[in-house]
Amino acid sequence: MPNPFARALRDHYLGERPDPLRVHGDDASHEHPIEAFYFGDPTDDDALSWIESWLDGPLVDLGAGVGRDALYFQRRFETVAVEVDDLLVETMRDRGVNDARLGDLFALRETFPDDRFRAALIRGTQLGLAGSLAALRRTLARLGSVTTPDATAVVDGYDPADPGTADLVGYRPDPRPGLARRRIQFEYAGVRGNPLDFLLVSPERLRAAAADADWSLVAVDYPVSADTGYYRAALRTW
Repeated sequence: MPNPFARALRDHYLGERPDPLRVHGDDASHEHPIEAFYFGDPTDDDALSWIESWLDGPLVDLGAGVGRDALYFQRRFETVAVEVDDLLVETMRDRGVNDARLGDLFALRETFPDDRFRAALIRGTQLGLAGSLAALRRTLARLGSVTTPDATAVVDGYDPADPGTADLVGYRPDPRPGLARRRIQFEYAGVRGNPLDFLLVSPERLRAAAADADWSLVAVDYPVSADTGYYRAALRTW
């Protein structure tokens, strides 16, 4: 199936986007802010200084979108940007990303050798696409295989314990403490993509999953501007 998310970002870059990109949940939808999320200046992002403080090179930017963050970090150290769609990889290269590759967050060992990176960046709550706690632990363990023994990683997510998280489009409660789910679909130019199923985990649930995969959760940051339970977390290998 065509990827409406990738197609919309590609068309936006080319100045040829006729329609908005929409995000659908079970009974609500909204327009996805492409320019602000993917094409803005990273230095205008209030998250940058916190994120940058945890990262070093070589860096792997997993789910790099159209390379907004990769373009910033590659000026500081070696940065490899990874996306699962050819259109996004093509757009990153067109925008000047030095090393943009097709790859999958959930198949890292098929893409990279052991100990390849000193740090990893996973933004956009994509780690939640693991879908289960077991898969989350496996994903973090595989990330540990392609990073050095002294690596760091910055990830993000939504905390189900925050009341604002329930207002997310596609939110679905889970009876287990510290967990929830989210199912969304992107739609662009009359094409609706496959459903994306996220597992939402609290920082404490993330801490436990990380520990099982030989990572330590060392810092959590809740942006003051967020009203959805959004947080960033820094992990470090043991």
